[in-house]
Amino acid sequence: MKRYNITVNGKAYDVAVEELDAGAAPAPVAAAPVAAAAPAPAAAPVADGTKITAPMPGTILDIKVAVGDSVKSGQAVCVLEAMKMENDVNSPVDGKVLSINTTKGSSVETGAVLVVVG
Repeated sequence: MKRYNITVNGKAYDVAVEELDAGAAPAPVAAAPVAAAAPAPAAAPVADGTKITAPMPGTILDIKVAVGDSVKSGQAVCVLEAMKMENDVNSPVDGKVLSINTTKGSSVETGAVLVVVG
């Protein structure tokens, strides 16, 4: 069994990998986070589409779109305050807002899904 530390979306995981013989069934093993992470805000389930995520930890000051709105690439979808600076979080694609997965005033971690555009 080999152990690896893997970082996914800013979260570190300690993973054990077992080499199997041909035809052997793998034993299910869950990866455990190394560091405690804040839970994602309780929001609607993430829809299929392009996920717009928080580029850094901070507080959502404003949400500039609503579900069903059309957005263009580069358009601000929300404002994130981090280190006393207001940062626009922009859509990387053209599309329609499928879901908003945060609320005004909520604290978010790096990589948290804020808006889904499809």
